[in-house]
Amino acid sequence: MSASTPQPDQSIRPADRRVSARIGAIAESATLAVDAKAKALKAAGRPVIGFGAGEPDFPTPDYIVEAAVEACRDPKNHRYTPAGGLPELKAAIAAKTLRDSGYEVDASQVLVTNGGKQAIYEAFAAILDPGDEVIIPAPYWTTYPESVQLAGGVPVEVVSDETTGYKVSVEQLEAARTENTKVVLFVSPSNPTGAVYTEAEAEAIGRWALEHGLWVLTDEIYEHLVYGDATFTSLPALLPELAEKCIVVNGVAKTYAMTGWRVGWGGGPKDVIKAATNLQSHATSNVSNVAQRAALAAVAGDLDAVAEMREAFDRRRKTIVRMLNEIEGVLCPEPEGAFYAYPSVKGLLGKEIRGRRPQTSAELAALILDEAEVAVVPGEAFGTPGYLRLSYALGDADLVEGVSRVQKLLGEARD
Repeated sequence: MSASTPQPDQSIRPADRRVSARIGAIAESATLAVDAKAKALKAAGRPVIGFGAGEPDFPTPDYIVEAAVEACRDPKNHRYTPAGGLPELKAAIAAKTLRDSGYEVDASQVLVTNGGKQAIYEAFAAILDPGDEVIIPAPYWTTYPESVQLAGGVPVEVVSDETTGYKVSVEQLEAARTENTKVVLFVSPSNPTGAVYTEAEAEAIGRWALEHGLWVLTDEIYEHLVYGDATFTSLPALLPELAEKCIVVNGVAKTYAMTGWRVGWGGGPKDVIKAATNLQSHATSNVSNVAQRAALAAVAGDLDAVAEMREAFDRRRKTIVRMLNEIEGVLCPEPEGAFYAYPSVKGLLGKEIRGRRPQTSAELAALILDEAEVAVVPGEAFGTPGYLRLSYALGDADLVEGVSRVQKLLGEARD
């Protein structure tokens, strides 16, 4: 399935169009909308438990905060710096990338951005021309197709489900490829499903992209959050010959509990990174220097903090999967990475629950918020209706309480 950017209504004078067709077609981030609604209800005194936001519930480690405090006191951070990022941070990101994934890049191949979202948009903007197609495996993070369309491209969805562990095959990708295909998106570990591709599966997809001369954009933001026997695989490290047509997106948000600091980056071929840097020089200029100094402390430091978080996430992962699978009509595969569970709720749709018969997962999510005061994100936000996404990046007690409420409510479902 593909989508194209809507064309302006030619019967309306340009001066009378209040919002452009390009921007008017963008949907609000569903995950942020759910989180905002949950926080608003909580502020109003309702005991809402939110499973919507994809952010660790841990504070940013102290040594990173202290680096920011010191940066605030240094006048050199009160001024403009290079649009593409502090040179010392770019060098540290290159060193961290080699250390953590085995992918060797030079500092000149790195662009520091205002979070991973800006890196994704600027990467697509740098390589896409109008009509270029981008294959996006679904379920997908809600921002991917919007970024493609903003950049003038056409998102082409390839849908997977729980029967394959939410992973797409080379055969599915090939069936979606056309003469207009330019990029394939590869995300492992995945948001929203927590799926992790094996090295063999990743290599097969990388070799398929190489065979057809396609670009690959790979989002490695959850690289350190894998569990059990699952392992993280970086495509350009696995297949160095892919590097000339591969852009890697990453950031400090998930690994170091720094979602609010807004520091991400993109790495790739020098000409593409230079083009994206030029775009950023006009869009935002440099990322906040204080946040960059904090990010420097993070990526140059050890991984002890993420090891502690991963242990907690692993424990919560097992708990939430067990509890969700105890609900009749719910099927939740065990995620191998990130911090999301993505259960199928198709078995509950159309059933009566407290006088209502939700026909879609969006309606079911609304019912859960109204009746159980638990906020979850419906699968419609990720391109696959019939599912819910629950982040388990929240405290153990809240997690158990929240899912217990959902169990009680959905246990009332009747034909």
